[in-house]
Amino acid sequence: MDPLHTHDRHTRRPARHLISIDDLTDRDLHRIVARGAEFSAGTATGSRALDGLVAGVYFAKTSTRTRTAFSAGALRVGARIVAYGPGDLQLNTGESVEDTGRVLSGMLDVLVARTAGPEAELRGWAAQDRMAVVNAMSAEEHPTQALTDLTTLLRHFGRVDGLRVLYVGEGNNTAAALALALTRFPSVHFELRTPPGYGLIPSVTARARAQAERTGAVFVERHDMDVLPAGFDVVYTTRWQTTGTRKPDPHWREIFAPFQVNSALWDTSPRAVFMHDLPAHRGEEVTAEVLDGPTSIAFAQAANKMHSAMAVLEYTHSAPAADTAGFAADIDAAQLALAVR
Repeated sequence: MDPLHTHDRHTRRPARHLISIDDLTDRDLHRIVARGAEFSAGTATGSRALDGLVAGVYFAKTSTRTRTAFSAGALRVGARIVAYGPGDLQLNTGESVEDTGRVLSGMLDVLVARTAGPEAELRGWAAQDRMAVVNAMSAEEHPTQALTDLTTLLRHFGRVDGLRVLYVGEGNNTAAALALALTRFPSVHFELRTPPGYGLIPSVTARARAQAERTGAVFVERHDMDVLPAGFDVVYTTRWQTTGTRKPDPHWREIFAPFQVNSALWDTSPRAVFMHDLPAHRGEEVTAEVLDGPTSIAFAQAANKMHSAMAVLEYTHSAPAADTAGFAADIDAAQLALAVR
């Protein structure tokens, strides 16, 4: 059978969208992270889950890592690609996102979209059950970045449970996704230090706190850099000017200045690694000494975007997993495979 004419065979099961971390069950979150780590380690088997399927890749905003990761990742798991730039869809002439989604769902099996706009726009595309929709970044959340970050943590530490992670900088869409993802893991300590007026949106804070209470994680957000706890495993930051946004306060850089990541943060956490979702502005959110230094795993983190994208694409076309108390077995299996390798 011609692989370009197998759409009906592959879409008997309703599409599985990934627009927020909260769309994932605990079991599915762990499975995606474990699978991303297996792809990264080269231990994955059965890696052609999207053979014969067609993936749309739509980026209304600039992207180096995420667009390349999903394009290359889709090819590696067997899909064909249709790529769209910011001026290619009739959205620009007033067609609704719901109509666009209905039309594309008759031709595509999955749509990966970065808009930097409201999450509701992606929900509009997902108002059909044939084409999976993946949020490659919206204004509120960057879920595929968080999945990349968890994959990187699992690869580097061999675990996610119990890690102590310090995030410094704006409470943007990357920080939101991290908060919603890390608090799903037992005994994680996730601390955000965000500038006054630039913290997480209240709904994300409430959701992260609820998750932490359920799992036994610790979630803290403060708006100063005073009295930092010791012994963090990870120090994480993002660039101060989030893609697609502008800050209304002309003096915002003065507010952000105390939140720069520099070598002084390692005085009390000497074994910490540094992570950044990139692109980075050396001398602003992070010094060159840290970004290019021996503690930095930011570029390994970037490489893992493709491996995590492959796991996400597989998830959109796999059967739902039962969300049982044994979901940690997926992480355990990945750890064993990495250790054996």
